[in-house]
This record gives sequence, C-alpha cells and structure tokens, in this order.
Amino acid sequence: MTETANVINGVDRDALNATLEAVRDQPELAQVTFTLGTNWAGGCRQTATTGEVRQAGNRVEDRTARYTLESDEPAALLGTDTAASPGEYILQALAGCYAVTYAANAAARGIELSSLRLDMEVDFDLQGFLGLDKSVRPGAQEIRVTVHAESPNTSKEGLQELTEAVQQRSPIRDTLANVVRVSTVLA
Repeated sequence: MTETANVINGVDRDALNATLEAVRDQPELAQVTFTLGTNWAGGCRQTATTGEVRQAGNRVEDRTARYTLESDEPAALLGTDTAASPGEYILQALAGCYAVTYAANAAARGIELSSLRLDMEVDFDLQGFLGLDKSVRPGAQEIRVTVHAESPNTSKEGLQELTEAVQQRSPIRDTLANVVRVSTVLA
C-alpha cells in the first residue's frame, strides 16, 4: 500500500488531528448517536436499515447512505440459515471497530500496518436463552480475538503496545466488556 506522509493505513493524519482539535475545542462533538430501524421477517429472520447519524445532537447531513442488514440463525438453532446470525454480527461489530481503532491509533503513532487480520470466536450457552438453567446468563460467555498484525516499521513489542491501546480505546470492545444500560419500551 503506497502511503503519503500525511496518510498512514488509509487514515488522513491531518483530518485525524483536526478531529482531535475540534473535539478538544467543542467536547459536545464527541457525542455521536447511530440509529437503526428493524422489521421482523418471521421465524428468526429480521431486516434492519441504518438510519441517521447524529453528532452533538445534530443530524450529520453528509451521511445520506442507508445500508441493509439481515440476520437469521442456522437451521440447528431454529433458523433458515439465510443470513448471518446476531452472534456473528457481534463479532463483526468488534472486528470493524478494532480495524478502525488499529488504523487510527497506528497512524497517530506513525506505525504503518502492512496487514491486519483478526480470528474471532464467541461462545454462548443456550441453556440461558432457552430458560433451562437460570444460573446461566443468556448472553455471550466469552469472546476471543487473535490478532495477526504486521508492520514494516514497528517491532513486535510496538505492535503489542498498539494492541493494548486498541483494547483500551475500542468503543465496541468497551461496550461488550462493561455494563451498558439498555432501555426497551413497548410503543
């Protein structure tokens, strides 16, 4: 990948620094809301469409694209296996966030990534979901991530420090690793 002095890992360092400065000057810009609308499609299937993104309470006007996400379960888990499962979306959300966090944090440190691959697994115990054992929580029991990162200008130790920083700064990892208030209301 050919990079310029101001673009590393596909991240424009000038834009990154401008964002940092803008948030320092106006901390309310750090407040971002993503939205999603979903419709059940019967059985274990649902279709979702991304909605508006808000920053500091205001709609981000240049985010006009909408993306469709579908989910289902494998046949062994009562689905029809026509789309990724919600459990796989959890891994995808973490992988996507890790990619952004690696690229941006590496760029800020002047680290060029020549490759980044994540091998990921998530374990569930269905006894909680099925209500068969009240001592088993229905959520994920463990998520494991193996990072394969290479850099032409950084040592293994430097990549380890980067990996530790990514774990501290990834919003999705933090969301998964800590209690988050989820409020659900019937309209």
